Amino acid sequence: MKRAASIQLHPEALRHNLAVARRLAPGVPMWSVVKAEGYGHGLLWTAEALAGATDGLAVSQVGEARVLREAGFGGPLLVLQGPRDAAETRACHELGLEPAIHEVAQLDHLDAASVRLPSVWVKLNTGMNRLGFDPLDAEAVARRLGAAGHGGVGLHWMTHLACADEPEHPLNAHQLERFGSVVASLPGQASVANSAALFAGWGRAPGLGSARACWARPGIMLYGAHPASVPPEAPPEGPQADLRPAMTVQAPIIAIQPLEPGSTVGYGATWTAAAPGRAGIVAMGYADGYPRHAPSGTPVRVGDRLCPLIGRVSMDMLAVDLSGVADARVGDRATLWGEGLPVERVARAAGTISYELLTRVADRLQPVR
Repeated sequence: MKRAASIQLHPEALRHNLAVARRLAPGVPMWSVVKAEGYGHGLLWTAEALAGATDGLAVSQVGEARVLREAGFGGPLLVLQGPRDAAETRACHELGLEPAIHEVAQLDHLDAASVRLPSVWVKLNTGMNRLGFDPLDAEAVARRLGAAGHGGVGLHWMTHLACADEPEHPLNAHQLERFGSVVASLPGQASVANSAALFAGWGRAPGLGSARACWARPGIMLYGAHPASVPPEAPPEGPQADLRPAMTVQAPIIAIQPLEPGSTVGYGATWTAAAPGRAGIVAMGYADGYPRHAPSGTPVRVGDRLCPLIGRVSMDMLAVDLSGVADARVGDRATLWGEGLPVERVARAAGTISYELLTRVADRLQPVR
């Protein structure tokens, strides 16, 4: 059933943001990361918007890659979590995928599948302790893959930085040094840079030299949000990095309630009016993907003004203080995030990150095309 709230998608913003990524790492090819339904924007919509602009797409799982192939995407596809069994390994071969191999069980799947994968990425765990082989095992992994006939077109290397959104964090230097010291003596291409690492200047993996072929993996920045999550004082927002939102979430004002001093709003009467005013009731709630824990004061845009959320978020409604917007009327549309209201600002107020807000609305709201 169609909800009152809706999403406006901006394909030109995706392409603009990819161009920003290219400026951060000139000459470095880009895996545009479209996992999690294109960060909530829609897998196929995102792939179509980036077609002809990106060097390749990166997904989490083989199933996502299959959807893209069946939809006609013929470009390079990187599978970040790699195959989970022999059947998915055979699918990597049939669909022409480039899987990331990160554990011994996957090497066993390659043997059981009885196929040879032309291009393989090996993920090394340099300190994030999530996915990846110990760097000390890199040469042994390369020998096993080579002996089985994999990587004939290319055997490549990647790692993931745990603290790239804090460039001065000492773990970054440690991870980059570990990765560089191992990969420098191995053939193939390399990849370390997600969105945060691109902004830190690490699109071309430090320590590997300017001649080493590298790929970057921009994700959140493609959708218009800055990757920094815990900077010390003034957190950057997408527009400050010339990023444009690819999603604008809006919902109509369906009622306006007059308020007198002492009036309360919403469940639990957690907000009390200190002066005469008006409460605008917006048809957007936690069933639509808006964070229930967003506190009073979280910004909502009405017209050209930012209005504070007041009271608790309900299942399919929330209230905003319209005291400063005298001309607001029932039927006007409020912007929850997007053009005119960076998603990072809403996420910070709600104590979360932009990634969560963008992906929460996937499959809940109807896109307006």
